[in-house]
Amino acid sequence: MNTQVLTGILLPFLGTSLGAGMVFVLKDKISDGVQRMLTGFAAGVMVAASFWSLLAPALESSEGMGKFAFVPAAVGFLIGIGFLLFLDTVTPHMHMDEQAEGPKSNLKRTTKLILAVTLHNIPEGMAVGVVYAGWVAGGAGVSQAAALALALGIALQNFPEGAIVSMPLRASGMPKMKTFWYGVLSGAVEPAASLVTIAAASAVTSVLPYMLAFAAGAMFYVVVEELIPEMSEGEHSNIGTIAFALGFVLMMILDVALG
Repeated sequence: MNTQVLTGILLPFLGTSLGAGMVFVLKDKISDGVQRMLTGFAAGVMVAASFWSLLAPALESSEGMGKFAFVPAAVGFLIGIGFLLFLDTVTPHMHMDEQAEGPKSNLKRTTKLILAVTLHNIPEGMAVGVVYAGWVAGGAGVSQAAALALALGIALQNFPEGAIVSMPLRASGMPKMKTFWYGVLSGAVEPAASLVTIAAASAVTSVLPYMLAFAAGAMFYVVVEELIPEMSEGEHSNIGTIAFALGFVLMMILDVALG
């Protein structure tokens, strides 16, 4: 594995870890408004990344199929949605903004919170893995710059996500160092998912368009099922909408400028 690929799959993990480190510099609790803003930003980045970095290359690499060029993108996208729906059903997770009822429920809440964020991070790791597999394989419509843009975009949206994990745990009474490591742990699944996806995609390059669309569908599921409801809760939900727009535009700029 070359240095560029290794750097790309580690960038999102670094973003999560740096975000978790905010527990050492911020107050013990993130306000509802700030959390809606961070969640909206993450959602905007993921939607833009899903289209420009995943669906567009999937469609481009299938142009040889003529009028049926949409098939790999459509099939892969729907399978990605179904896969996350399955994980969402069988995994005892919780939404990131749920709070504990008391000290006795702290361990249970911690476990569910880590599972929830891990569930979010699986499709992100897969997305990074499949774009780098597409770049290495060639012919998938993915450039090295576009793969780097996706990795940077996910790292940016993982920064607030790491804080969203560590800060509520700190507010529930956990020591700062322990909450930091929980936040880091929540992002460890991303490089693992990237490596598995690279290995699978490299073995059968013909399925790359399907895998690109699969990752896009999985990311869309997270956005629609988890992030958009969370950024829209309570009063002044327009904060989340504005942050969504900023995240979307930033990811679009990264993809176009670097791609």
